[in-house]
Amino acid sequence: MTSDGETTGASRAQLTAEFVGTATLVTAVVGSGIMAQNLSVDEGLILLQNAFATAAALVALILAFGPASGAHFNPVVTLAAARFGALSNRAALAYVAAQTAGAILGVIVANAMFGLPVIELSSNDRGAAELVFSETVATFGLVLVIFAVVRSGRAHSAAFAVGGYIAGAYYFTSSTSFANPAVTAARTLSDTFTGIAPASAPAFIAAQIVGALAAVVVARTVYPHDPIDNALDDVSREVLK
Repeated sequence: MTSDGETTGASRAQLTAEFVGTATLVTAVVGSGIMAQNLSVDEGLILLQNAFATAAALVALILAFGPASGAHFNPVVTLAAARFGALSNRAALAYVAAQTAGAILGVIVANAMFGLPVIELSSNDRGAAELVFSETVATFGLVLVIFAVVRSGRAHSAAFAVGGYIAGAYYFTSSTSFANPAVTAARTLSDTFTGIAPASAPAFIAAQIVGALAAVVVARTVYPHDPIDNALDDVSREVLK
């Protein structure tokens, strides 16, 4: 760990990447939703535009910030990384704080760009039980895709795998796949297409955590050794020959 991360367990570069990356992601999510609403009254077309913009931005941001911080941009991804031992608990908490702050800034920026109140509580009720269950499914799939790709030694493909999954999950989940507690909390601050009423957010976040923890179990079962472990095993076998 670099010296500038002695207090938080994470370096300044890592936290900056998580803050800026999450802020930009949320700006893309909320901003594209507002733009799509301005361009069309067809909800199907609005969702298509929102899904495409979000997935494309996510691929770009993961490619940009992955080498710096892992490009989590998501507290449940950070939670899963900590469960796998890739991140200390102290660093994970610092990541989550940076992600949450970044998500809030992202909503403010998106609202401001379109001349809306910078903070306006959403009236979009998403409290139905099937939507909450949908968030468990959506987050399970997202976290599983990420760590299945990483633990199978294909981390270089993660940006495209994650972007592709999110684009699809916008359509195959009834909740349109929030799958991110920081983004969910921040989206309560925009009364637009992508918003969520504050009363609906806690259940979404709880469902996301459950989905993420289930994904950790499955990813560990399918890929019990990460690439570093596999490399060490190969070295051990060579030594024992």
